Amino acid sequence: MSTSSPEAVKKLLENMQTDLRSLSMECKKKFPPVKEAAESGIVKIKTIAARNTDILAALKENSSEVVQPFLMGCGTKEPKITQLCLAAIQRLMSHEVVSEAAAGNIINMLWQLMENGLEELKLLQTVLVLLTTNTVVHDEVLSKAIVLCFRLHFTKDNITNNTAAATVRQVVTVVFERMVAEDERFKGIVEQPPSVQGNTNRRSVSTLRPSAKDAYMLFQDLCQLVNADAPYWLVGMTEMTRTFGLELLESVLNDFPGVFLQHQEFSFLLKERVCPLVIKLFSPNIKFRQGSSSAASPAPVEKPYFPICMRLLRVVSVLIKHFYSLLVTECEIFLSLLVKFLDGEKPQWLRAVAVESVHRLCVQPHLLRSFCQSYDMKQHSTKVFRDIVNALGSFIQSLFIVPNAGNPAVVGGSGSGAQGAAQGGPGTGGVSGILTSQAAFEYRGTWIPLMTVSVQGSAKATYLEMLDKVEPPSIPEGYAMSVAFSALLDLVRGITSMIERELAVEEEAAAEFRETHPDQGWQPQPGENGQGGSIESHLVWEEMVSACWCGLLAALSLLLDASTDETATENILKAELTMASLCGRLGLVTPRDAFITAICKASLPPHYALTVLSSNAANLSSKAYSIQGHSVQIISPSSESHQQVVAVGQPLTSQPQGTVVLTAKNIQCMRTLLNLAHCHGAVLGTSWQLVLATLQHLVWILGLKPGVGGVLKPGRAVEGPSTVLTTAVMTDLPIIANILSRLFESSQYLDDVSLHHLINALCSLSLEAMEMAYGNNKEPSLFAVAKLLETGLVNMDRIEILWRPLTGHLLEVCQHPNSRMREWGAEALTALIKAGLAYKHDPPLAQNQRLQLLLLNPLKELSNVLHADIRQKQLESVLQILQSQGDSLGPGWPLVLGVIGAIRNDQGESLIRTAFQCLQLVVTDFLPTMPCTCLQIVVDVAGSFGLQNQELNISLTSIGLLWNISDYFFQRGEAITQELEREEEALQKQAQEKGETLNRPFHPAPPFDCLWLCLYAKLGELCVDPRPAVRKSAGQTLFSTIAAHGTLLQQPTWHVVVWKVLFHLLDCVRTSSTTADKEKIESGGGNILIHHSRDTAEKQWAETWVLTLAGVARIFNTRRYLLQQLGDFFEAWEVLLNHIQSAALSKNNEVSLAALKSFQEILQIGTPVKDSDKAGDAFAAMGVPPVLIDPLSASGPGRPLVRSDSLVERLTRYNGAELQAPPPGEESALEDSALWWSAWNTWYRTGTDSTRPPSGPAEKFSFIPSQPFLTALIQIFPALYQHIKANFSMEDLKKLGVILHGAVSVPISSDASPFILPSFTEAVLTSLQEAVLTSLDVLQKAICVGPENLQVMYPAIFEQLLLFVEFSCKPPQYGRMETKHVANAKYNQIQLFAPAEWVALNYVPFAERSLEVVVDLYHKTACHKAVINEKVLQNIIKTLRMPLGLKYACPSESTWKLAVSSLLKVLSIGLPVARQHASSGKFDTMWPELANAFEDFLFTKSTPPDNLSIQEFQKNEAVDVEVVQLISTEILPFANFIPKDFVGQIMTMLNRGSIHSQSPSFTEAEIDVRMREEFSKVCFETLLQFSFSNKVSTPQEGYISRMALSVLLKRSQDVLRRYVEDERLSGRCPLPRQQVTEIIFVLKAISTLMDSLKKTQPENVDGNTWAQVIALYPTLVECITCSSSEVSSALKEALGPFKDFMQPPLSRVQNGES
Repeated sequence: MSTSSPEAVKKLLENMQTDLRSLSMECKKKFPPVKEAAESGIVKIKTIAARNTDILAALKENSSEVVQPFLMGCGTKEPKITQLCLAAIQRLMSHEVVSEAAAGNIINMLWQLMENGLEELKLLQTVLVLLTTNTVVHDEVLSKAIVLCFRLHFTKDNITNNTAAATVRQVVTVVFERMVAEDERFKGIVEQPPSVQGNTNRRSVSTLRPSAKDAYMLFQDLCQLVNADAPYWLVGMTEMTRTFGLELLESVLNDFPGVFLQHQEFSFLLKERVCPLVIKLFSPNIKFRQGSSSAASPAPVEKPYFPICMRLLRVVSVLIKHFYSLLVTECEIFLSLLVKFLDGEKPQWLRAVAVESVHRLCVQPHLLRSFCQSYDMKQHSTKVFRDIVNALGSFIQSLFIVPNAGNPAVVGGSGSGAQGAAQGGPGTGGVSGILTSQAAFEYRGTWIPLMTVSVQGSAKATYLEMLDKVEPPSIPEGYAMSVAFSALLDLVRGITSMIERELAVEEEAAAEFRETHPDQGWQPQPGENGQGGSIESHLVWEEMVSACWCGLLAALSLLLDASTDETATENILKAELTMASLCGRLGLVTPRDAFITAICKASLPPHYALTVLSSNAANLSSKAYSIQGHSVQIISPSSESHQQVVAVGQPLTSQPQGTVVLTAKNIQCMRTLLNLAHCHGAVLGTSWQLVLATLQHLVWILGLKPGVGGVLKPGRAVEGPSTVLTTAVMTDLPIIANILSRLFESSQYLDDVSLHHLINALCSLSLEAMEMAYGNNKEPSLFAVAKLLETGLVNMDRIEILWRPLTGHLLEVCQHPNSRMREWGAEALTALIKAGLAYKHDPPLAQNQRLQLLLLNPLKELSNVLHADIRQKQLESVLQILQSQGDSLGPGWPLVLGVIGAIRNDQGESLIRTAFQCLQLVVTDFLPTMPCTCLQIVVDVAGSFGLQNQELNISLTSIGLLWNISDYFFQRGEAITQELEREEEALQKQAQEKGETLNRPFHPAPPFDCLWLCLYAKLGELCVDPRPAVRKSAGQTLFSTIAAHGTLLQQPTWHVVVWKVLFHLLDCVRTSSTTADKEKIESGGGNILIHHSRDTAEKQWAETWVLTLAGVARIFNTRRYLLQQLGDFFEAWEVLLNHIQSAALSKNNEVSLAALKSFQEILQIGTPVKDSDKAGDAFAAMGVPPVLIDPLSASGPGRPLVRSDSLVERLTRYNGAELQAPPPGEESALEDSALWWSAWNTWYRTGTDSTRPPSGPAEKFSFIPSQPFLTALIQIFPALYQHIKANFSMEDLKKLGVILHGAVSVPISSDASPFILPSFTEAVLTSLQEAVLTSLDVLQKAICVGPENLQVMYPAIFEQLLLFVEFSCKPPQYGRMETKHVANAKYNQIQLFAPAEWVALNYVPFAERSLEVVVDLYHKTACHKAVINEKVLQNIIKTLRMPLGLKYACPSESTWKLAVSSLLKVLSIGLPVARQHASSGKFDTMWPELANAFEDFLFTKSTPPDNLSIQEFQKNEAVDVEVVQLISTEILPFANFIPKDFVGQIMTMLNRGSIHSQSPSFTEAEIDVRMREEFSKVCFETLLQFSFSNKVSTPQEGYISRMALSVLLKRSQDVLRRYVEDERLSGRCPLPRQQVTEIIFVLKAISTLMDSLKKTQPENVDGNTWAQVIALYPTLVECITCSSSEVSSALKEALGPFKDFMQPPLSRVQNGES
């Protein structure tokens, strides 16, 4: 709640009134005036409250009166009253209602209390409240208040003293804060600068504003007091201490530096008052020398006093920190003093506080820079900065040198027990024993512990803070060292980070400048001091480094040597490293190398380092040896004794020697060295030599060996005592190896010059290593080679600048006699070449051929090396180069192919294999990328690999390569042609100039054809190779090549290809096959099994024959148009057909089947006539054969599509050769048909010969054609027929029929049957049967769309098909050969080598399919003249009678079912036709056939099988019912068109059917069903249906009805009689179920009949019928006695209608009418 809110005001008023009442109460007796004042005060407050709105303001105005009672109360000096009054006054102050006058009164009152020594703490509190809540107190009043506090500080009471001290501090702060606030308020107002006045301090105050004035007076008096002079302003001071004064000065200077810097008056005070004061007070410390007794000196010297000295140093620190710019000269004095205080002669505590002060400076790099600028860089000035650094260094050194006894800390006895003991202990040993774990420095027996004194970068002092100590404290051992160490590290850290920051700013500016002004060079601008990027600042930096490096290096090296703590060591190394890098960046070579040398020396074992670092390569070995001898036994006297040994290894020298020891510190230094090289490589320049030499030695001692890509891995030395590594270093090794690699990776960030420094250093190291490795097979040092590789790999983007020195050196290494060295040289070289080619250069290699050849050249150079391991490496890398960069080798190809081709048979299998891998890769992936002139080389190389006989697999694969090459020639035909022709022209020119003829194989042909002929030449040799595998492969390749790519050859070349290559090859192969040896070849090589189909030479040649024939056929197929233009195509065609026929009739299944396949293939060629109206019109004008344009129209299986991309050019090339394609017209059609008929004759001859059944007895012949052969043969016909159908005659059809019948009849050998036949239960056609039906289908479709005269062939086709239908019940015979039915053939247990049995096919599915075809065909052709005339329907019915009659006796149940359904379908189509032609008599002979067929089927002689289920039986009955329904719908209604005797036969049949026909063998349960009740019922209903008809259209129909009715009645009479008879005989036994059913059926029939008679017109009912009906009555009556209830109920229904006979018929008719 704020003090001005209404509630607060109200509360204040209440409280005040309460206070006044309490006061009046207290003073009632003793102090009546006070009481009265209090009471009037209450009234006063009430009036103020009543009259004013702003109560607080009114209170303030009247505050003197308001306060009066309380002041009077204080005057009583009664403790209780005084306390109450002070509290009330404080309340008023806190509400800020005290005016200036009142404040003066209050302070006067407080002063009186102070002088009386009353309520001292309360007084201080009140002053504080008064001064802090508002600013009404000024000038004399303020000074009085301050003096009051000072006075209280010097009382006897401790609490009061301390409180007063705190209050003084706070009050001083308040005074200065007021001034700062005042400045803030007036900030915006521009003042008139005060006129400069005289120097007396009194006068200058007049220019200041009120608060500033107070502050000024206060500060001035503080100086006076410290100086022991009288104050001007603080009147009334009685005493003062110097220490307190210095503390107050320090706090003001530290807290309000702005005041002194902004106001001249205050600056003046600093200069004139503070500095002289400090210098004066320092004097005892300066003069004092430790150990000089005061007695000896003439005048006693004042001893330094710790509290004053320490406070002075604090003040100095603040002065230097904040006011350095004002006090340059004074600071020089202070700094010099500080340096002096570090002297060894000064007291220990003084040195400690001095070091702390120096530390405070060291963490302020900008300050240090100012020192350097202000002093070191000025002439005739003290080199302050250098002195500070050197003083620190010598201070540290002095600590090691000072003898223990002189340590004042010990003299003072202040050390702890342990330290005391340590000091007295015998040197190092004792100490190490006690404090092994503590971080410490140890040097030549002096052991100094290291303490944590402050966080890095901040100088937290201990002794400078001991403000409460009067006596000098005891300084623990090692404290000074620790502070000095921190100061040193902070100094380095500060300077380097500051300079590096500014350098970075400068570099950024430079980069920006370069971007904006790319044409100008950047110059650092001379600018104001301290600005990054100015020339001055460069000078400052260089001066700073020059000034400090010697001192730093001396101190750091000493500390590094003495350090026993890892962290300390790390920090020292870090400092050395940053200094080295900084020197490098500033271009200061000497200090840079000095720091690097220091690190290098520390990395190596003691004394080892001297040899490496102080000598050059020449005297390396001799010196190393001599010193090495010692280094093993002699441990360095300085610091190595207590270091942990982590590795023992061998020094790297040419002579074998003892071991050297590496300590943990060495490893630590090594890591720093790596770090240096890695992060600061760019500034190392010539000192790379130092760094790398050191690293090489270390790597060797640690036993690191190079691995892939030059990375070093921990390995083992090969000879000599093994390297010993502790676990500590083992975990470090991978990290070291990793950093080593990263070091060389980072070389990519170096500039070109630095990079050359690095490479030169590595090459010279490598030369040393090679020298050492000569003449002994010791493990060489591979460090340099490995690192050259790494450096090359990461600098690929600028490889040109280092390629020659790099590869030149590595090629030398490759020839080195030491195999390990050599191996690594090759590894490095090949890795670099591979990486160089793989790298994405800019511009790319493709556009920079010079670079590419440069990169590949060393690979070729390797061929000059004689070592086999190097050659192997070379080939492997060729392989890898191909795999990764093959597509961009360009001009490098001859070079690469040269390397591959340099390998021959005598060079060991692995080299051949590697070389061949390369070749494979070239062919599969890279033909397009190489110049075409190299293609010839590739063909030659591939061919020679094919002919070599060392390795069959390579031969075969190289044939594959030749195929790939040909494929490539084809795809790139035009491009290659153009390039070759260009090349040819150039060569021709050269040859002419020299006057020579052009020497090239196949010269007259154009260069591209020659390429092909070279290829064919190679393949031709391989086609008749003695090795079947090679033969096969070469043959396939040759044909594929010619077939697929022949279009590219010119015409004359084709003529040669056909007659000289293809037919010649066919003749050779046919001859070889027929004369080949039939001896069985034993399994080759003992462990390779040869399949039985290839185990004789004859069989192997058969395979070749097959391939060759197929190949030639394919060529004829795909290239027919081309060949037709050669003029002797017909002869060629005949020759080819002759070859095919002789192969087809050969007694080898494989060859014969293949021959047919070839035959099929050459027939799949579309004729040009049919195609000429297609896409070819545009081309036809040019004489272009359309199939070339539209190859899809006739592409057969495996037929490569002609590439259409450059068709026109290719054809124009043929036209250019004067060979026109024949115009698509008559002659070509004639020639075409001649070709086809020639083919038909070949087919017919082949078919007849192969399907002719044997004439002699079965044993005499051995060759029966196989199913696949026959299938293929028949499958050819449809394709062939398409081309000969125009002239295909009945004669030809008969020929075809013979062949088809013959083919279907051929049996199968029982060992083949499981593969060809389905199991007996499945109804599937064999492919041969499918083919036969397809052929007939093709024929009938052709007839269907053909001209009228073709339709005479229909009956012949029906005849052929019906023959096949008969096979279902009567399989065909093949000569006199005995065949078993498939079901009995014992193919389930085939005995190998038993004589083959022949198995007849399962013809049922075939016959059934034929029947379906017949039905379909009849459906289409029933009305054709030829079909009617040739009695086809009758033949069909006749053929079907066989399966219908056999019914259950058929071989397959499906047969008769299909026969019935087929019959029904055929009749539904045929009967209407038959009725139509009834008069012509062409169907007369058909009716009896049909009646017999019905009779045979409905009342079959065969019995159903015993296992027939009831459901099956019912299904079969339903079929019978269907037949009866056909009779009732299709035959009887048309009785007048049908012969009478046929109708009679039908009626008899129906009658027979309606009487239950049963077989006695049924069981009782089945009888009900087996009686074919449904069938009988339908027969009966049909009879009934034709018994009556309301309209008799013809007498004929009436005749049918009468006949049907009399038959029915007669039958009913019989049944009833028999039933009565039987029941009488049977007595009590019930009659058989079927008889009861029968009688019930008859009774129902009678009632149905009666109903029908009632509905019929009387004149339609024959009198005879009435008589028969009435005659039934007595018989019915007879039945009444029967016992069966079912019969009784049926009888009731039958007797009911007889009531109508009880009247004369006439009236009944009338009734009926009415």
